[in-house]
Amino acid sequence: MFPKNVWYVACTPEEIDDKPLGRTVCNERIVFFRAEEGKVAAVEDFCPHRGAPLSLGFVRDGQLVCGYHGLEMNCEGKCSSMPGQRVRGFPANRTYPVVERHGFIWVWPGEADKADPELIPELHWAESPDWAYGGGLYHIQCDYRLMIDNLMDLTHETYIHASSIGQAEIEEAAPETVVNGDEVITRREMENITAPPFWQAALRGNNMAEDMPVDRWQVCRFTPPSHVLIEVGVAAAGKGGINAPAESRVASVVVDFITPETETSHWYFWGMARNFNPQDEALTERIKEGQGKIFAEDLEMLESQQKNLLAYPNRRLLSLNIDGGGVRARRIIDRLLTEEAAPSPGAAAAG
Repeated sequence: MFPKNVWYVACTPEEIDDKPLGRTVCNERIVFFRAEEGKVAAVEDFCPHRGAPLSLGFVRDGQLVCGYHGLEMNCEGKCSSMPGQRVRGFPANRTYPVVERHGFIWVWPGEADKADPELIPELHWAESPDWAYGGGLYHIQCDYRLMIDNLMDLTHETYIHASSIGQAEIEEAAPETVVNGDEVITRREMENITAPPFWQAALRGNNMAEDMPVDRWQVCRFTPPSHVLIEVGVAAAGKGGINAPAESRVASVVVDFITPETETSHWYFWGMARNFNPQDEALTERIKEGQGKIFAEDLEMLESQQKNLLAYPNRRLLSLNIDGGGVRARRIIDRLLTEEAAPSPGAAAAG
């Protein structure tokens, strides 16, 4: 259903700054907290004393304190103390590899010895002062792969997002999909069109005329396990489109980190990174607010789609050319699942 020997975005730093956070990732119930010296820790969200969720407790002096009877646990999952009791001999809880990077906290829910921090994707916009980022989080009741399908085929914008980023020219421009190793890229370009409302506001935000003809582009990039980064923008018509000079364009990266919770729910970390007027915090907030409303429109459709799929489990879905990106992304996910399920060479030899 979902690969586990991979890095997922688990949460943002501010979610654990004041108290522990309980979050299920790939059916693993995990509590995230800041341990000694602010180090991020991730352990099973289960108190070995009476089974209470440790996430209902608090952090004291870098130790996770159970909110039921006060058992304390360190970042290695070992019980360190409990009022009036001897608990150091308790078996340790499972811990999960966790890394704080690029403004997110990443977790590896699979085999800990395979976790390599170098596999966390590089996000140039997250480390550069020339870029601004604003985003949020939605908890969505649907299979995470439905969100990937949604993001790799933006034809739906014409209908679901008609008042913001949708326009008829999107479905009139045929997408092109290519696969480079584990990356799936779906590209769509539109020439000499009117910018939709969201992009008109972006043009104003970059001190450009909102009513001028523009060339528009959408380049969706899927990488495993479930990350979709979309290069989007508009430029003055005839200035080179995606390659237009900075003074003739407004562009950004739509950030989509999709983290499975269960077979029918996921955490959706969304946002937008831009490299025009990055110092304008008010613009960042306006874009974040507008983008949040856009993604909320997807939420209702995706959750209703999931309910329908559960109600009609034997119905076969049909694929069209616009589904190419999602279909190829699912093939990569299926391959990763097959590789994880295969016994290791050492295990086969031992058998």
